[in-house]
Amino acid sequence: MFPGKPRQVILSWENQSTTVEFVLRGFSSIRQLNIFLFMMFLIFYILIISGNILIVLLVLFNRHLHTPMYFFLVNLSFLEIWYTSNILPKMLLIIIAEQKTISVAGCLAQFYFFGSLAATECLLLAVMAYDRYLAICQSLYYPILMTRPRCISLAVSSWICCFLLTAITMVLLSRLTFCGLKEIDHFFCDFAPLVHLSCVDTSLTETVAYATSSAVTLVPFLLITVSYSCIIAAILRIPSGTGRQKAFSTCSSHLTMVTIFYGTLIATYLVPSGNSSQLLRKGSSLLYTILTPMSNPIIYSLRNRDIHEAMKKCLSKKSGFLR
Repeated sequence: MFPGKPRQVILSWENQSTTVEFVLRGFSSIRQLNIFLFMMFLIFYILIISGNILIVLLVLFNRHLHTPMYFFLVNLSFLEIWYTSNILPKMLLIIIAEQKTISVAGCLAQFYFFGSLAATECLLLAVMAYDRYLAICQSLYYPILMTRPRCISLAVSSWICCFLLTAITMVLLSRLTFCGLKEIDHFFCDFAPLVHLSCVDTSLTETVAYATSSAVTLVPFLLITVSYSCIIAAILRIPSGTGRQKAFSTCSSHLTMVTIFYGTLIATYLVPSGNSSQLLRKGSSLLYTILTPMSNPIIYSLRNRDIHEAMKKCLSKKSGFLR
């Protein structure tokens, strides 16, 4: 296709942000299919943003929801809004307007926020599991152990730790040089496609990325597993069936979120690498890009009595105001 020696474009970081762009290939070149995908993903995006904003507002304006569990839930909902807005708007432009180019600086920024927010979600889910452990297994000491300053420090530490860890990988990525056609066979800037475009040794970058991603996914998962092992053991010791049901209902929503989040991560990153599985990898990437953020408001609105009561109170106030 290209006679003679293939042409290589080696890009230095100094001029990447102004003169060089990557091309995100997205999903399909069929116009009719793209229109369908655009409408579907736009509806999902609206549902994710409106649902998570609703949870944030309900918690902020209802004093009986000012508890540690809902404080962490607000953090999670805010994260889902930011996480989805980092990927879906650009993906919608790729689909409907075929604006597939993205600057190197923009690509690295998208990866940085994607990685940081995904890691932060892991830690927040672990913190929420720890909160449920204290509420059920250490109920007498819960008000003393889970104070407002403690909640704030746990949440802030989760955010700062993950953004700093991901910054290490991002700095190493920014020092790479890129060659070839500059096409990313994905709908956003993920780590593996970016490394694949590099024409220099990426072993250090990949090792650091593997170490940091393992730390922020496996360690929280182990903490969640230990917490829920203790919770289940404590619930089984409750003599009455009503008491066991009430205790389990306080953590069932969070346990469902953990299952969905880690299930989608496993489904995505256990897909074998290679061109034959790239379409499957894109499809599985949609699971944690769309399914997890959309599940958060659905699960907590359908399965949580406190959220139900807050919504009823807001609706009754609104109807009374209209009268």
